[in-house]
Amino acid sequence: MARKLTPEEKIVNAALRLAGKRGWADLSLADIAKEAKLGLGELSALYSSKTQILAAYAQRIDAQVLKMADEEGLENEPVRDRLFDVIMLRFDAMAKDKPALKRITRDLERDPVAALALMPSTLQSMGWMLEAAGIDSSGWRGLIRVRGMALFWARILKVWFDDDEDQARTMAALDKRLRQGEEWFARAQDFMSKRPRRASPADKTDDDVKDAA
Repeated sequence: MARKLTPEEKIVNAALRLAGKRGWADLSLADIAKEAKLGLGELSALYSSKTQILAAYAQRIDAQVLKMADEEGLENEPVRDRLFDVIMLRFDAMAKDKPALKRITRDLERDPVAALALMPSTLQSMGWMLEAAGIDSSGWRGLIRVRGMALFWARILKVWFDDDEDQARTMAALDKRLRQGEEWFARAQDFMSKRPRRASPADKTDDDVKDAA
């Protein structure tokens, strides 16, 4: 017996179905509620915008990828291989929604305001992908990694949208980008290690304090 879907699942599924047929830009919340066979009031109690619906979808994919990554047991692989596997797991989780996601992405590229509103959700997802690969996403260094990952993801996503089922082009592009990213990160780490550190008040000696007085 099939599991009964929650209202949240019905809304997200309805939004993706309609996006695949009609695109995202002109899709209304009323359209989504009707497709989900829910009242508009029921939808409004859960989501106040289409952006929130997309964020809920991203969280669904995050959960699936994190579960699969745990089951795969990636901790013994090199970092680059772990990140490769995590990204491919994300594509696997998104595969059935590919046509809808392609249309949504295309429409968002024409609507920078909507794309900007979705950015916090995208960055959150990228942080989880890094963590699943054993890469720290916290602090200012983590923030740089997360933003770099978001740019990286956007480029690979375009390849995936036009790739075949075997995902050969996606894997080739992903491997190439990861190698380039590895080189960039190594150079950045080298630069930061050579950069002189600014002294904090706690670093000052008694003589320094006297001189300043």
